[in-house]
Amino acid sequence: MIGDGLASEVMTTLTGSVFLTAMALLMGANNLEIGVLAALPTVTNMFQLASIWLVRRYNNRRAVSVICSFIARIPLALLGALLLLFPATRSMNLLIVFLFFYNLFASLAGLSWNAWMKDLVPDNILGAYFSRRSSYTQTLNACLSIVLAVVVDFVKSRYPQYELTTYYTMFLVAGIAGIIGAFILSKAPEPQSVMVKENIFKLFLRPLKDSNFRRLLVFNSAWVFALNIATPFFTVFMMKTLGLPILYIIGLGILSQLAGIFTVQTWGKSSDKYSNKTVIAICGPLYILCIIAWCFAGIYTNFISNLLLLAAIHIVTGISTAGINLALINIGLKLAPREQSIVYLSAKNIITAVFSSIAPVIGGLLADYFNKRHLILDARWTGPRVDKVFHLLSLHEWNFLFLIGALLALVSMELLRQVKETGEVEKNVVVRIMRSSIKNNLKDYFLIGNLIDLHENLKAVIKGRKRPREEAAKGEKVNGE
Repeated sequence: MIGDGLASEVMTTLTGSVFLTAMALLMGANNLEIGVLAALPTVTNMFQLASIWLVRRYNNRRAVSVICSFIARIPLALLGALLLLFPATRSMNLLIVFLFFYNLFASLAGLSWNAWMKDLVPDNILGAYFSRRSSYTQTLNACLSIVLAVVVDFVKSRYPQYELTTYYTMFLVAGIAGIIGAFILSKAPEPQSVMVKENIFKLFLRPLKDSNFRRLLVFNSAWVFALNIATPFFTVFMMKTLGLPILYIIGLGILSQLAGIFTVQTWGKSSDKYSNKTVIAICGPLYILCIIAWCFAGIYTNFISNLLLLAAIHIVTGISTAGINLALINIGLKLAPREQSIVYLSAKNIITAVFSSIAPVIGGLLADYFNKRHLILDARWTGPRVDKVFHLLSLHEWNFLFLIGALLALVSMELLRQVKETGEVEKNVVVRIMRSSIKNNLKDYFLIGNLIDLHENLKAVIKGRKRPREEAAKGEKVNGE
């Protein structure tokens, strides 16, 4: 499984969001087309009922996963070859069509793969195993990304006429690497399983009748919608508004990945020991603060100041997304009954796909709407010798998306409280345990405690009642703690 993960990471790095966005912009893509490209990996999840049918028909999750992986990765190699050999075919329409089929079969393979992993990896080590696997793939991603960034920037500066050719070659190599990964995947064992023989649409409705799983779907859908309005345009913002070279953007991405690599195993152990819900409650508000911080990038013309702010944003983003992504995957696996895991996971993927796929398209349309609108907040100091204007906030085009996404994500965090997880530990208990484990204490009241209760504290301020942490503190005194 790790071997396939490494080969797949080569494929996804070569065709990743930064390089794909750079290639699309070079091909003349507009904001709507950027949004469509960002939506493709999730919109194709709506076809995952076909994966359930295939698994029921052949009762072999490994075969479905491996064959669909082979078929998915062939379009990448074909696309790279076509763009290299036939310049007349180079268009955004061709790119979107081939990536649609790539993502379609990848989503079919992914669903059966998740159900396969549900039986292959014991529940009590899900977090630890996938965090270890993730640390390997992220390390490879970081090393390969910086090499590719150096190559792309070198070609761009010395041989600009070959810049697009470089991207097309990367797609060809990505397809070949992906096919090798599918071959490695075929060597993994599969535990025996039997699916319930029932109408496929009735099966699909079963997770929706599970009240707790339905609450998870509501939270997950709201969360991905909020994030996907803004996040696909971070790279576009850095390229077009800030004018950063690919090497700088990749370097910032590596900072984020390194932060995730160093913390993902901690989050994995925490999710196993406490709960995935608690990990999300800690990391979610932290990531929301990062989205808000994007609104302040580029306010000042000083390059170093902007770069330092972006570096801080990427580091904290890496820490928070490592926990969120791991916990969201694990909580879905954990709440899905073992004998119906593929059905539950399919429902989760299909429903969240609707929201996560329309969000970047809406984001692209909103970016066009706000393109001719600008909100500036300044503070001016006037004195006998000094007349200084301080730029506090400047919203234009993509910055509006970042603020909208952050506000929607903050609202979605309230929905997390309704989800119940087996083995869930009270968050106040987890806060005390995590406090004691931080070296030198580091004033972690602000680092951890306030982050968990951020959305509750805001509600308390609005309603004019005591803050939750103050009430909890009084409760602790009563109990003699």
